[in-house]
Amino acid sequence: MDDWPGYDLNLFTYPQHYYGDLEYVLIPHGIIVDRIERLAKDIMKDLGYCDIMVLCVLKGGYKFCADLVEHLKNISQNSDRFVSMKVDFIRLKSYRNVLIVEDVVGTGRTMKVLLSSIKKYKPNMIKVASLLVKRTPRSDGFRPDYTGFEIPDLFVVGYALDYNEYFRDLNHICVINEHGKEKYRV
Repeated sequence: MDDWPGYDLNLFTYPQHYYGDLEYVLIPHGIIVDRIERLAKDIMKDLGYCDIMVLCVLKGGYKFCADLVEHLKNISQNSDRFVSMKVDFIRLKSYRNVLIVEDVVGTGRTMKVLLSSIKKYKPNMIKVASLLVKRTPRSDGFRPDYTGFEIPDLFVVGYALDYNEYFRDLNHICVINEHGKEKYRV
């Protein structure tokens, strides 16, 4: 719910240098990890154990991408069929089956531009996995194929999501407070 107050920061451990900079924990790290494991299962089921080119959108998507690829590899290794998986960081060339891994989809405009540029290379398939999708009135209606969590239109940090390059080392996804925004403003 958009008005949900989140989890109290005192229930979790997080880097001491961010004390006083956060409002609350929106999504705890353990829930993120469990959700990514389920997304990996859904992706493998949908893609049918075919070879995959994973494209990571940097920088905020790197942690989600690394954890998702690790779960995909584990599923592949424990199945009777080998899945070749290559990872790239949005450097366009010839691709077959493409899985774009994004941290946050807000309005959807950036992803639509990226998809149109990748489609020029005529891949067999393109799927998009986003850890977060924001509920925003500015959305153009784009929805990823795989969504970790749908969240209110809040400024979140942690799990590699940053505010001016800070908070990437925070394991939980949290809402930054005004003090934190002011402290790390460029």
